[in-house]
Amino acid sequence: MSATASIAPGPQYMRALQRANEVRLARAGLKRRVASGELGVAEVLLGSHWEAENMTISDLLMSQRRWGHTRCRKLLMQVPVSENKTVGSMTERQCRALAQLLEQPARQPRHEPLAAALGV
Repeated sequence: MSATASIAPGPQYMRALQRANEVRLARAGLKRRVASGELGVAEVLLGSHWEAENMTISDLLMSQRRWGHTRCRKLLMQVPVSENKTVGSMTERQCRALAQLLEQPARQPRHEPLAAALGV
């Protein structure tokens, strides 16, 4: 067997830094789109977004408005999925289950059943 090496322009560390910058900027753009509501987390989980492959699921969830560690942890305990699990390493079943939980309508406020019981 003979192996041939191709010589790429520039030193390897410069190419690695350039690639890391591209990934960082793409992830920041994805987080911005999720935060603005242009893109949903469920869409990211079910779609093929290369930017999210190595992101932790908690990092992706917390990029949504009004999502912090506690809300993220409570949601992930329902699936169950670790907060530190990367999006790319999640199984299809985990992605579908999490997407389904995210797409469910928000629960009714706590005072609604009481008001219904009182006939108000």
